[in-house]
Amino acid sequence: MTTRFTPRFCYVIMGQQNTKLKQEDIQELFNCTHFSKSEIQDWYKNFMKKCPKGMITLKQITEMYSEYFEGDAQEFACHVFRAFDDDGNGVIDFREFLSSLSITSRGTLEEKLDWAFSIYDIDGDGGISKEEMTKIILSIQKMYGDSLKEKEPPLRRTERIFHQFDTNNDGVLSLSEFKDGARSDPYLVMILQYKPPRHRDFFQKS
Repeated sequence: MTTRFTPRFCYVIMGQQNTKLKQEDIQELFNCTHFSKSEIQDWYKNFMKKCPKGMITLKQITEMYSEYFEGDAQEFACHVFRAFDDDGNGVIDFREFLSSLSITSRGTLEEKLDWAFSIYDIDGDGGISKEEMTKIILSIQKMYGDSLKEKEPPLRRTERIFHQFDTNNDGVLSLSEFKDGARSDPYLVMILQYKPPRHRDFFQKS
């Protein structure tokens, strides 16, 4: 059974280019994700085939999202990249990739809400400002393009969300306020409900 992923404390030293994962690395990832050991090995094989240097760039993430959404996915891809890049070094290694993929594809509701919060909390200060909320809503609308039926202006939607869920009226949504809002507001949880790009297909391409 896998344990809940805790990104700040789960760290794995990855192997060199085109090498196999060490057993201790596999065990660590098994403990920190919702994937089986065979799935971890399979993901690593395809990851290294597509990214022989052992890292994903922002350009690759942008291409991935642009392929599966009809609108302009560039801004949203940047926010996703930031959430995947746990150590903030500008690239996504295999541990970061698999850990975030575990949450978005198989995580519990609480894990997904924590991950979504990290998307909205652009500056990482532990709270979501109106400016941050507006930027994410706008990037979602751009990504979905014409397929998004309801297009309430981002600023107006932000004001409505804060009016409903900023319970202490400090102009910032805390993690608990965000989670309460996301459980009841369909738009906030859209980020959890959309079908993400098929990462496996992407990494199996030549």
